Amino acid sequence: MNKDLTIGNPEKVLWKFCLPLFGSIIFQQLYNIADSFVAGRFIGEEALAAVGNSYEITLIFIAFAFGCNIGCSVITSRYFGGKDYENMKSAINTAMISSSAICLILMLTGTLGSSFLLKLINTPKELFDDSKLYLDIYVLGLPFVFFYNIATGIFSALGDSKTPFYFLSVSSISNIAIDILFVKQFHLGVSGVAFATFLCQGISCILAVSVVFFRLCKIKTEKKAPLFCFPLLKQFLTIAIPSILQQSFISIGNIIIQGVINGFGSGVIAGYSAGVKLNNLVVTSFTTLGNGISNYTSQNIGAHKLQRVKEGFKAGTKIVWYLCIPLSFLYLLFPHIFLGFFLENPSAEALKSATLFLRILSPFYFVISVKLVADGILRGASMMNKFMIATFTDLILRVVLAFFLSKTQLGYIGIWTSWPIGWIAGTCISIYFYAKGPWKKAKSI
Repeated sequence: MNKDLTIGNPEKVLWKFCLPLFGSIIFQQLYNIADSFVAGRFIGEEALAAVGNSYEITLIFIAFAFGCNIGCSVITSRYFGGKDYENMKSAINTAMISSSAICLILMLTGTLGSSFLLKLINTPKELFDDSKLYLDIYVLGLPFVFFYNIATGIFSALGDSKTPFYFLSVSSISNIAIDILFVKQFHLGVSGVAFATFLCQGISCILAVSVVFFRLCKIKTEKKAPLFCFPLLKQFLTIAIPSILQQSFISIGNIIIQGVINGFGSGVIAGYSAGVKLNNLVVTSFTTLGNGISNYTSQNIGAHKLQRVKEGFKAGTKIVWYLCIPLSFLYLLFPHIFLGFFLENPSAEALKSATLFLRILSPFYFVISVKLVADGILRGASMMNKFMIATFTDLILRVVLAFFLSKTQLGYIGIWTSWPIGWIAGTCISIYFYAKGPWKKAKSI
């Protein structure tokens, strides 16, 4: 059901809108967590390391899908909030056509360049074949990844965060079951893990896109919306390109960091693979809530209600901090419990590196969560230059510090330490830009 985010108490509106988004991202992350869980538990530590090694490259592809999601979502929500349904439909058509072209280019790149990318991050010989196999199968499913992300972006723009949750909850649970079936019963190894994800993402995509078109057909316009519009393409790209660059450079930074980590051996690689999955579950949850706040911001700007943006920042911060309290506590005190899902009879090095990773990062979830709320508002207001500055400051610091600190006596612990430093710097910049936004002088509700 479509939801107008420009009316009602901002905190209540965001709670109702963002909680299903949080549930959705939990199930979205289950796709990757399920792959690592099954690889680590039913194949072995090297299979877990291979899946985790490929995962850093797949994040580049996801970055493009995420950027298209955000570009479509922000523009759609702006026109939806302003009740301009003809331009809203045309923006959606334009975004889908443009995203198809981007997806095709990425599929060609991934198919032809997977070996090069794996060599670029110093993939160990014992992991190379399984890493390439997983990556090749993943690339075949890129259209599903792209169009599912576009569909969920449209749902969010229309104020509907529940429908994607329903799709993801069913498909993610199915993915776990099929992962285990393909690996344990059919003995397909890493290829079984990849094909299970391919199958379940495909079903989710087809269902989501079908419902989107059905939903849009029910919104009537005086004239038929143009299939493609260059001015709307420019608006879409204005949001999508910085978002793609942000996520791509983050992924590239993570690949560089993965290359540094690969120099410490398969035990640390496996530990990092398990730890980073758990960390990404949290950070991606905050990012998704930030995306929801982007839709909220964009709808209210479209409706010329700037004062609600300030209330949205307060409410969004409150929501993410409520999530931080249990997550930080559990990761800080009981990391071994969660790591046990990925590592069965782990080596001492794998368990030690993963535990230290989570204990160093988890207290700083309170910092990065605020940054992602502020970033959501900057993105929803199309303040993309400022958004990029804050993001790249965080990324560059993390990559540079990871490289240099790993050469010290700290070893891989120096790499883990680079995360909080980058987060703190990026958060300070994001909050500064938010405070200087056009809503600064708007009267609070």
